[in-house]
Amino acid sequence: MFTVRNRNERGVTEMDWLKSRHSFSFSHYYDPANMGFGPLRVINEDWVEPGTGFDTHGHKNMEIITYVLEGALSHKDSTGKEGVAITPGEVQMMTAGKGIMHSEFNGSDTDTVHLLQIWIMPDEVNTQPGYKQKPFAPEELHNRFRLLASKDGQDGSLVMKQDARLYASRMDKGTELKFPMAPERKYWLQVARGTLEFQGQSLEAGDGLAVEKEQGLLAITARTPAEVLLFDLPQ
Repeated sequence: MFTVRNRNERGVTEMDWLKSRHSFSFSHYYDPANMGFGPLRVINEDWVEPGTGFDTHGHKNMEIITYVLEGALSHKDSTGKEGVAITPGEVQMMTAGKGIMHSEFNGSDTDTVHLLQIWIMPDEVNTQPGYKQKPFAPEELHNRFRLLASKDGQDGSLVMKQDARLYASRMDKGTELKFPMAPERKYWLQVARGTLEFQGQSLEAGDGLAVEKEQGLLAITARTPAEVLLFDLPQ
């Protein structure tokens, strides 16, 4: 079963310093039909204005991934990480565990930060909080699915506390990618930039594709240069 989550049907947050679109219920946005997808609980697409950011706040028992598309986001947390800048090509993973406090800030005077913030529910709770960050070279994501995060750290990916795998790709126009599916798994494809074609229909930046109880190959083609995230999840 394939279900498209249209970009224009996402929840909306609009403030003077932040614009955000929520694929799943988040904060004041509540949609009982979109509470998450398996352990994938949050995909927020955020635009943070220059000189602003998220004040110090807390999280518990969540794997939080930050994927920056444009700009640079500074990070500070109660594990002692401070002044860390997350830029395109880098992936940040924060294990909230039994509790962590953190803040995120756009230190630029001119440039907006555009990012995806992702929450994945862990399969272990009340663990020790932690922070990891890793750069991935452009050629690693070029026209292929590069594993960014996984349970076992395969291929140098960041380790998360969940039987899930996060891939990303930057695709040239006309590139086709295929990913093998298993019916006992579920998959979420998030278009970060550009336009894809899937089974004759267009998927635009901000669209999501939910896949359940399918096998064979998930095939996508880039109609324009595109960037995409793919989540391989347990049921």
